Amino acid sequence: MADVRFSARAYCKMILHATKYPHCAINGILLAEEQKSKDDEKGRCLFICDAVPLFHICLHVTPMAEIALTQIDHMASTSGLVLAGYYLANENIKDLSYEKCGQRIADKIAENFSSACLVVIDNRRLTLNMENVALCVSQFVDGRWKSKEKSSITLDSKAQSVAASLLQKRVYEQLVDFDNHLDDLSQDWRNLNLNQEVEEEMGTVG
Repeated sequence: MADVRFSARAYCKMILHATKYPHCAINGILLAEEQKSKDDEKGRCLFICDAVPLFHICLHVTPMAEIALTQIDHMASTSGLVLAGYYLANENIKDLSYEKCGQRIADKIAENFSSACLVVIDNRRLTLNMENVALCVSQFVDGRWKSKEKSSITLDSKAQSVAASLLQKRVYEQLVDFDNHLDDLSQDWRNLNLNQEVEEEMGTVG
C-alpha cells in the first residue's frame, strides 16, 4: 500500500466540516492529482490535495449523492484532479465505523482509482489545539478496505496548526457543503473563499 499524505487544505476542510455540524454525521469526497499511469497510482505516495464537503443531512439520499458526484467529477476532470477517496464523521463521538451507504460510495470511487482511501474522522480528537491527527485511514487493496498504520499517514507540516487557528477563528461557519448548496444555489460548494483562507493562514502560522 502506498503511503497517504494530506494537504493542509484537505485536512482543514474535513475538520471544519465535522466541527460545523457536531450534532450530525457528515461526509465528503477526497481529491488527488491525476496520475499519469496505473504504475504511478500504485507505487508512489498518494497525495490528497483537496476535500469537497458533501452532506450533513442527506447522507443516504442517492439522487442527491449522484448529483453531487457528477458535479465534483466534472470539476476535478477539468482541474487535473481525480476522485481518490471518501471521508466521514459519525454522529456518535466514539463511533469509528463506516456505514454501508458510505462504503458503497467509497467502493464506487475505488472502481476508478485503485489506491482510493476511506477516512473516518475521530471526533474525540477534535479540540481547539488539534494536537493529534484526527484521521483513521483505510486504503483499498486487493478488493477490500485495509486499515493503514499511523506511520504511513502524514500531513503537510503546518496542517494541524492551521486547523487549530481556523477553529479558534470559527472559520467553519464559512464552509459550504452540498446540503447548503442545494438549499441555496448561490452558495459555492467549491469553497474557493475558504481555500484562500487556508492558504493565507499557511503563511502566518509558525
